[in-house]
Amino acid sequence: MTERSDNKTKVMLTHGYFIHEDAKEQVIMKPYPPLGILYVSAYLEQEGISNEVFDSTFSDFDTLSSALLRNKPKIVGVYTNLMTKLNVLRIIKFIKTTSELQKTKIILGGPEVRYHIENFLRSGADFLVVGEGEESMLELSRFILSESGHLNSEMQDSGLSKIQGIAYLSKDGTVVKTEERTLKKDLDSLPLPNRKKINLGLYLDAWKKKHGTSTISVSSMRGCPYTCKWCSRAVYGQSYRRRSAVSVVNELESLQADYTFDTIWFVDDVFTISHKWLAEFRAEVKAKSLKISYECITRADRMNAQVIDDLKESGCFRVWIGAESGSQKILDAMDRRVKASQVSEMIQLSKQAGLETGTFIMVGYPGETESDLEQTIQYLKSADPDYYTLTLAYPITGTELFQETENQFINKTDWASSTDRDIDFKRTYPRRYYDFAIRRIHNEVSYAKSRTRNGGGLLRSGAYKLKSIAAKAAMALNRF
Repeated sequence: MTERSDNKTKVMLTHGYFIHEDAKEQVIMKPYPPLGILYVSAYLEQEGISNEVFDSTFSDFDTLSSALLRNKPKIVGVYTNLMTKLNVLRIIKFIKTTSELQKTKIILGGPEVRYHIENFLRSGADFLVVGEGEESMLELSRFILSESGHLNSEMQDSGLSKIQGIAYLSKDGTVVKTEERTLKKDLDSLPLPNRKKINLGLYLDAWKKKHGTSTISVSSMRGCPYTCKWCSRAVYGQSYRRRSAVSVVNELESLQADYTFDTIWFVDDVFTISHKWLAEFRAEVKAKSLKISYECITRADRMNAQVIDDLKESGCFRVWIGAESGSQKILDAMDRRVKASQVSEMIQLSKQAGLETGTFIMVGYPGETESDLEQTIQYLKSADPDYYTLTLAYPITGTELFQETENQFINKTDWASSTDRDIDFKRTYPRRYYDFAIRRIHNEVSYAKSRTRNGGGLLRSGAYKLKSIAAKAAMALNRF
């Protein structure tokens, strides 16, 4: 079915993230285009539904509001995640309280909607797309844009109930969630993200200015089959589906033809999950004589010497290997299904092969003690990754971590004015303790690095050590 085209915007897609409101990201400055809505945009366009994308990243709420008033779209689709939730609620309120937009239907999708269906619907969203978005958004858009969208309430409910993967309020105000949509098996059948709908140059320029190199993001897979308790699987579930290596390499070729960039960031959860696919990817890159430089995320248990060689020979320059803790007790509590020693070994093996390495550390997990934190410090010192991130554990609704800590929450949050990041639970030590623990880890590891690398300097290494000692003292003072 093909929709007629006219001069008015039928569907506008946006995401409600404004980088100027994010002080931390302004410092980090590693923005990524909204691939999710660009995939939806391409899919709608392929099926004949014209749409526009308002990329809010480098814009602001007032400009988005003006665009809505100017275009008066029949449908506004908003990608919603934990970071954008509060702005999404602002967008809903603006549309619902603006007389010129009373005919605009609001559709939300993304990871935040699955476990907050009623809250979003009661807050003014007309429909939610729950799970993978392309097919549900297409069918729902067709329904709204067709005559079916103007039928009486009973006939509307009857038509909507046949669309898989959506939620809405029925005519009597009750929440209706339709049958879960089956995940798409053939990802090669999806069109490539509709990057032409946004100004990709803004992202490339921001990276170039801040870091000296520009990067472009690419997705080769959807889902993750692993069971880490803190990780949300609200969109793709516990699945693993992959585009063919040929499809991915063709996309990279196309990107090089259309844009000038230095590196590629694969957004996949576990890039080396399939050794067979990685070997095919390497072969295809070589067959096309493609010169690329990329970084990716993976797991230590899905790595070995051959995998590292395949990564390097296919263009990988940096690999991020998930750890989360140097304590095996905590890794087991997270259901990470990996050994801390494996992570350390794969980081060192990757470095020996000439790859840059990174890892992730999460502190404040339930049951974590000071001994566990010290093990994490020793792990970072011995593994010696080139980069690492430090975050405080927080429970995301729908995860096992949330379920395990829910009866230990120590602060009552208001859903409409907070996010899951604001939730705190009873940990081994008070919340303040972990602020100093993060400082201790950073400074102690920085001290170790400065002592083993040229140009560290006695003054700098001494400063790191003093800060580490001070942080450890503060941890002791805030232990109770």
